[in-house]
Parts: sequence; structure tokens; C-alpha cells
Amino acid sequence: MNAITTLNGTTATFTVRGDIDFDTLPPLRAAADALPAHVTDLRWDLNHTCFMDIAGLHLLFAPTPPGHAYRRITVTGLRPQPLRLLRLAAETNPATFPLDRLLCDVRAPL
Repeated sequence: MNAITTLNGTTATFTVRGDIDFDTLPPLRAAADALPAHVTDLRWDLNHTCFMDIAGLHLLFAPTPPGHAYRRITVTGLRPQPLRLLRLAAETNPATFPLDRLLCDVRAPL
């Protein structure tokens, strides 16, 4: 897995290439936590992520760490398996996994 970070004003985009699992979660989380304070929008581009396990839920729905300003987190380019995982999580517990605030775009419904 590798991730490319692009900064554009107050928005940071992480383009992830590879799976998101508990092995890749720590470096992704560390990269997001290391963003400059002026970044208020964090977008995860998952066009090149075919698989995501529960670690992806921890990444996308983690509370704001202490001492960090609130960041709006969105996702784009969801492939079928990560989208299914997010939908299942939202169906199971919509208050914990509110997809309406997370999704920028969604490919055709499954």
C-alpha cells in the first residue's frame, strides 16, 4: 500500500493505492494526523483500493484526536467491496457510521 498526499488550500486528498487493513491503518492515520493545522477538509480517494476491512471503518470514522481541529472527512472513488462494507456498517449502526456525511460520490448501486 502507498498513499499520495495532495494539498490544495484547506483540503488534503490522500490517494490510497492498495488495501486498507490493520497493517496499513497506522501509517495512514499517522499521515492524516501530521497534516498542517489549516487543513479543514480531508478527502480519501479510494479509486485504487479494492479491499478494506474493519480497519477502514476505524480510519474513516475515528473521532478527532485531542488537540486537533475538527476536519470534515469525505471519501471518493469507492470500489464495490469497500462500499458494501460501509453500507453494512451504516445499516447496522447508522448513528456511528453516518454515510451521508462521508460520501462525495458513489458508483452505481450494488
